[in-house]
Amino acid sequence: MNISSEPPVVHESIARTPPEKRAGRLRLRGARLAGFLLLMMRNPLTAIGSAIVLMLMLVAIFAPWIATHDPLAQDLGNALQAPGAAHWFGSDEFGRDVFSRLVYGSRITLYIVALVSVTVGPIGLLLGVVAGYYGGVVDTVLMRITDIFISFPSLVLALAFVAALGPGLEHVVIAITLTAWPPIARLARAETLSLRHADFVSAVKLQGASSIRILLHHIVPLCLPSVIIRITMNMAGIILTAAGLGFLGLGAQPPDPEWGAMISAGRRYMMECWWLVTIPGLAILINSLAFNFLGDGLRDILDPRTE
Repeated sequence: MNISSEPPVVHESIARTPPEKRAGRLRLRGARLAGFLLLMMRNPLTAIGSAIVLMLMLVAIFAPWIATHDPLAQDLGNALQAPGAAHWFGSDEFGRDVFSRLVYGSRITLYIVALVSVTVGPIGLLLGVVAGYYGGVVDTVLMRITDIFISFPSLVLALAFVAALGPGLEHVVIAITLTAWPPIARLARAETLSLRHADFVSAVKLQGASSIRILLHHIVPLCLPSVIIRITMNMAGIILTAAGLGFLGLGAQPPDPEWGAMISAGRRYMMECWWLVTIPGLAILINSLAFNFLGDGLRDILDPRTE
């Protein structure tokens, strides 16, 4: 039996198709991203919010190169110095540079916001879609638990959890996570209730798809835009709650430069040294507003029902 040693002939168009498809997909994704950014930049408030959030991230990443002093170094001879050339935002009661502490404090703020956001999103989304899709006893039990958490103010509930767990940055993240998931769960449930009887879901069921596949491949992707918008708008509340816990001494512990703790330490000198309270307070205010502006812009783009 003769076996030909010649390689099989591959049609030129077939060999060229995969790279062309990949290039086409990349171009399509690039065009979508460019269109998304263009829509965001058309709204002035969204553009401002995006710029501030981006600046916060850059400051946190490059904090060692931006800070002018060691944020923990004490210099009692230069304590309570007014803003000037030596200390751009002044110094605190221990002579520590307020600007450098503010810069490093952005890392703590982003750390809390990022951890809480990546935790509450999946938890709230999972509980919401399960409750909305299965209904009945499952829905009743999950929603009653959600109602219990929602019935308390988030700061009060977070304060109770931190008091039980003890002060510390990780405990603050856990406490805020336990108070931030219920609104996301209710939102995901409402979205699921509007989708579970849709025609495309019925068609997938007739094809024999399991409930898990329907949830993961068809319902969850449609709930994601609303959940992302909600999480983005919740970030402002996360910053305020973290600052409130830090102000009460339950967040990052001294000498870590947390914005709420900086306000708490500076309130004793507030009448004479305004910068100790004003500058960290402005940082909290500006970044909270920035996340709100960004969330509003994402809602206008991702949720067509707002048009």
